[in-house]
Amino acid sequence: QVQLVQSGGGLVQAGGSLRLSCAASGLIAAIGRMNWYRQTRGKQRELVASITSSGTTNYAEAVKGRFTISRDNAKNTVYLQMNSLKPEDTAIYYCNANTKGGIDYWGKGSLVTVST
Repeated sequence: QVQLVQSGGGLVQAGGSLRLSCAASGLIAAIGRMNWYRQTRGKQRELVASITSSGTTNYAEAVKGRFTISRDNAKNTVYLQMNSLKPEDTAIYYCNANTKGGIDYWGKGSLVTVST
C-alpha cells in the first residue's frame, strides 16, 4: 500500500504562484512514476505533469513553461510549482503514484482557484 498526503493549494490571483506537495509513505520502493492530474467540474481528469524515478519530466502543453514538477526522493515527496497562474488553471489537483506492479494510488485532491 502507498499513502499520498497532499498539501498546498488555495486561492491566488491570476499571474500568481502556488506550490503543491505530495508526501508518499508505505511501500515507497514500489513507486515508479509520480504524476499530477487536475479535474474541473464536468470534465475528465487530465494529466498535468509527470516525473519518473530518475527525474525525467513531462508536461501538458497547457502548462509548459509555467509549471515545474520535482521530486525529493530523500523526503519521498513530489512537488508541483505553478507560476503565472491563469483562471483556466482552476481545478482540483490530484497527486498520483504509479507502482512498478501497475497499481495506481491517489491523493485526496487540492483545490486551486485562480481569480481574475
